[in-house]
Amino acid sequence: MERIKLDEFVNFHFLSNLQLSPNAKKAAFVVSKSNEEKDGYTAGIWIADLVTQECYKLTSGKDERAFLWTDDNTLLFSSRRERKKEEVDAYYTDYFEISLNGGEAQKKMTIPAPVEGLKELEKDKYLVCISYDNNLPKNFFEQSREERKKVLEDRAEEKDYEVFDELPFWRNGEGVTNKKRSRLYIYDAVKNTLDPLTESMYQLDGYALSKDHQKVLYCGSDFRGVENLKQELVELDLTTKEKSVLIPMNSWNIHRVDYVGTKIVVTATENKDYGINENVALYYYDREEGCLQLICNPDRSYSSSVGSDCRYGGGKSFVTDENGITYITTDHNSSKLVHVDMDGNLESLTADEGSVDCFDRNGEVIVYVAMRADRLQEVYTLKDGQEFCLSSINKKVLQDKAVVTPKSLRITNNDGVEIDGWVIEPVDYDPTKSYPAILDIHGGPKTVYGTCFFHEMQYWASQGYFVFFCNPRGGDGRGNSFADIRGRYGQDDYEDIMQFTDYVLWTYPQIDKSRVGVTGGSYGGFMTNWIIGHTHRFAAAASQRSISNWISMEGTSDIGPYFGMDQSGGNAWENFEQAWWHSPLKYADKCTTPTLFIHSDEDYRCWMVEAYQMYSALKVHGVESRICLFHGENHELSRSGKPKHRIRRLKEITEWFDHYLK
Repeated sequence: MERIKLDEFVNFHFLSNLQLSPNAKKAAFVVSKSNEEKDGYTAGIWIADLVTQECYKLTSGKDERAFLWTDDNTLLFSSRRERKKEEVDAYYTDYFEISLNGGEAQKKMTIPAPVEGLKELEKDKYLVCISYDNNLPKNFFEQSREERKKVLEDRAEEKDYEVFDELPFWRNGEGVTNKKRSRLYIYDAVKNTLDPLTESMYQLDGYALSKDHQKVLYCGSDFRGVENLKQELVELDLTTKEKSVLIPMNSWNIHRVDYVGTKIVVTATENKDYGINENVALYYYDREEGCLQLICNPDRSYSSSVGSDCRYGGGKSFVTDENGITYITTDHNSSKLVHVDMDGNLESLTADEGSVDCFDRNGEVIVYVAMRADRLQEVYTLKDGQEFCLSSINKKVLQDKAVVTPKSLRITNNDGVEIDGWVIEPVDYDPTKSYPAILDIHGGPKTVYGTCFFHEMQYWASQGYFVFFCNPRGGDGRGNSFADIRGRYGQDDYEDIMQFTDYVLWTYPQIDKSRVGVTGGSYGGFMTNWIIGHTHRFAAAASQRSISNWISMEGTSDIGPYFGMDQSGGNAWENFEQAWWHSPLKYADKCTTPTLFIHSDEDYRCWMVEAYQMYSALKVHGVESRICLFHGENHELSRSGKPKHRIRRLKEITEWFDHYLK
């Protein structure tokens, strides 16, 4: 069997945005793939025929990432295939129509704005969510191409400086967002006009269209300074344009809104008991009482948080019909589909294995993208309650590769809490030999590891490493009390990880205790920084997109103003010593572990100053350290960064460990 290579992921196909046709006989989905030549990702639309059980490619596979069904045999999709690379072109969105019966795609319309979402209301009329920039002239969307070009050229003369006057002023993956909003419009394709439904300073966080297309339900907030953590819920009549505020601002943190028939359902929390990471519950809006009424509270998330570096793109995780809601939830170490009716009765639909990444449902027909066992993403459906694989897009990619199945290890920690973990043995493992090992720590912290395929872990196993990982307290899938480590970062979680490490080394005496490394990203980077300041047991470390100082993180991260205080229990003005006590930087003078820092200069979730501070502290104290800073990348470098950057990142980490562990 051939070993997994450093750049193996460039051969993988990433599946997303799965949507059923109106008659539920076909499903369309996006397939993305690395493009090393352009150092990016191409994306095309594929069709899964549920009748013939065949999958085939529909579009050219360049940049077709967003689409909708207009009838059982026709798709409307956005593409930049006819656009130049001028800045002005980013402010137009072209839509093309293609028939499943054959023929080339034909241009249907051009919406004179950057579109984030599109829903058809009636023939030639659409509900659109648009990226709106209040820094541009108010009539920008009505201007001609030449007028827009002049505006952008004038603005380019001021490119040497930025003006911020609100929080957040930037967002990870989006860049500077000061005075930029997601905004709802109605687009008339015949008149080529945009009619705004929400105000220019209103940040739209979620919306849904009623089944009869007469009403729109949305949540968000109008902010001019500091963004609100809790949103209002509004219902808008598209005929009269009358708005009804159903839930006022500052009472609920609303995650999703939708219709079940004529009823309104909401996932929300008041964040009273477990802070900003509190699991939402499912409610319906009682029109008579004017308040939310509980349907159920399973104390689990309404999405998948199962980690993998083999995904690209999103898709539906919450679908309603007349009988209730089907949604993705993370339960322990996997994510699955669950259905709940309006009486709160829950039914699991898929197996407790791997992850369901996105899905769609139409009546009794359910299709979903999932990762199973040691396999990459494929499209699945349910037949008589049994799972059936519809696609084989990634089948040959790993067919002759040496993929090692993670072996489950479970410990009971000193507090009597069970902690789940896994070990990936080296390829061609020989129990009579001695091996180095790498401890890998997940991000979040409210995410989970499971059995899903991880390219980086399999690559390290192919290079002769043991790889082990676990789900310490603070993670998802086991309820609020398990996830709640507010004010205890570096305590409960650290003990869990160290006890799991002890158990792995006891179980596998073949691991050389003097040749064990540690790595992790985001929260895993924080924990890597924390570990090297509290133990000398690791021979090398690789800290990725980390936090080192809760005080600086609070003032630089896009989520810092609320995340720092909520999670550490202090800030610069209240309980400063608490925040500093939980900052790995405080203990940098105790470090002796050679440490590599991987960071990106457009990571606005954990800004690069976090790595700079820890790196500088280690250098001052004579510890071998190195930074590899990636330009133009953000917090998602390891998952959706440019292919060449992803290759260089993994090369840096592996060579660092090779130097100190082999």
